[in-house]
Amino acid sequence: ILRRACRHGKLLGISHTFLVGLSKIVISQNEGAYPELREKYDYILKVIALEEERFNATIDSGLGILSGLIESAKAEGKAALSGADTFKLYDTFGFPIDLTREIAEEAGLSIDEDAFKALMDEQKQRARAARGNISGWSDSSKSLLENLPETEFLGYTSDACNGKILSIFVGDESCESVSEGECTVVTDKTVFYGEGGGQVGDSGVITLGETKLTVLDTKKTNGIYLHECQVENGSLKVGDEVELCIDAGRRAAIRGNHSSAHLLQAALRTVLGNHVEQAGSYVDENRVRFDFSHLAPMTKEEIEAVEMLVNTAILKAEGCETIVTDPESAKKMGAMALFGEKYGKEVRVVKIGSTSTELCGGTHVANTGAIGLFKIISESSVAAGVRRIEGTTGLGVLNLLAEREGLIHEAAKELKSPNPNNIAKRAAALQGEIKEMKRELDSANSRLAEIRTEALLSDIKTVGKFRLVSAKLEMRADQVRGLADTVKAKYEDGVAVFATVDGDKLNFVVSAGPSAVKAGAHAGKIAGAVAEICGGKGGGRPDSAMSGGKDVSRVAEALLHAEKLLSEI
Repeated sequence: ILRRACRHGKLLGISHTFLVGLSKIVISQNEGAYPELREKYDYILKVIALEEERFNATIDSGLGILSGLIESAKAEGKAALSGADTFKLYDTFGFPIDLTREIAEEAGLSIDEDAFKALMDEQKQRARAARGNISGWSDSSKSLLENLPETEFLGYTSDACNGKILSIFVGDESCESVSEGECTVVTDKTVFYGEGGGQVGDSGVITLGETKLTVLDTKKTNGIYLHECQVENGSLKVGDEVELCIDAGRRAAIRGNHSSAHLLQAALRTVLGNHVEQAGSYVDENRVRFDFSHLAPMTKEEIEAVEMLVNTAILKAEGCETIVTDPESAKKMGAMALFGEKYGKEVRVVKIGSTSTELCGGTHVANTGAIGLFKIISESSVAAGVRRIEGTTGLGVLNLLAEREGLIHEAAKELKSPNPNNIAKRAAALQGEIKEMKRELDSANSRLAEIRTEALLSDIKTVGKFRLVSAKLEMRADQVRGLADTVKAKYEDGVAVFATVDGDKLNFVVSAGPSAVKAGAHAGKIAGAVAEICGGKGGGRPDSAMSGGKDVSRVAEALLHAEKLLSEI
């Protein structure tokens, strides 16, 4: 919609950005009925300004291509633009299909909607394949769950429980019993959290006497918990009463990371503003990944401030309270919800001390002190207007510190600094040594270039109207350009043709003085001609050019050809 508005502004003759000014008027006229417009005033204007600037950067080139496609279609007598062309405009230039359709219709053309849709479907399928089967349970398999009741989840308050096996699945088939390999087990009760809300599923064991199944992961679909297991020993059958026990240490680490995500969101809103909202999250035993709405990269100071706020909340050791209520009551409590998320008649509010109140179905610490410590690992961009913070807590912080301490000691070893605390000074000293060595090397290279230039110029010869110097040099192309420029500067009628060989890379560098150019020499044409002999191509300006080749064995032939070209002018 914003891009269509930008385009119609251009049709009206508006060459500057205008949507922000227009939006201010719209907000002022509608904020009475929609108070959130005033609440998010600054953020709304920032998003609109950014989108308009981005589209303005691509619309001219995109419109130019679209105009060319329309003209070609008309010239060929076609009634529609191809789906491939329409998709390219969408995929490369961000042209929505309705915008392309609108412009095409103004020109009396339609678009191949079916072909466009097919290409869009292909792209979606590729994206799905790249993501993999996130739920771990295929659509065809879900029919096997239709007659099963919802699983009673006891994992908020317990790490172990007894449950009755209702179903066992191996692959896409329902089984009465299992004694080896991998399987999926459904019980009437469980303490295993099923992956959801950004939190990973639990792992642990299911046992009955000597029989043991390792639970590798837990999924959830339509209220039914799916325990993905590996049979270690013994056998189980439908109807057995088993004990389910989660990996409590792993769950504790997950709890810490999940609760830190709530504290992180509160800290981000304090530091960056109330426009910050969750745009996605992932929590496991090792880290927390939190995506949020924000338009600019966070500064070092902002990151430090957020980290400090989260750790301050942790050190307060405040309790974490869970309240099950209706959505309206939760809203009155100030609970934050995910935008666009559908909630039932009952919702679960997680209140962490005086810092955070959110709707959440995940598992959390009983007290913020259990989180231990929070450390931000990175802050980056994941999409337009969406940033991502990755962090870790508790033992994860200790592991991170150990990893970084190891890196410091390794760096100290490589820098030959006995004391790791002195690596900054040692690095600075080495930088000084490198700088001095580079200065000496540049000086030596300059002198070497002078010697080479003198040697080359001693072999300069007259070819027709020009003085020509040509040679094959075992040097980098950028070094040879300096030699070619020297010839051009010293001899107005001079032409330099150098073949540079650097490893397996072949280039030609050509220059022509001002008088030589007036007399008909063209460095670009010569560069292209000699490169062609060696299986390459290239060109450039009349006074300076460069080309590439492939066959080094034909360099001598190429240089003779350059002399022949000059003699014929």
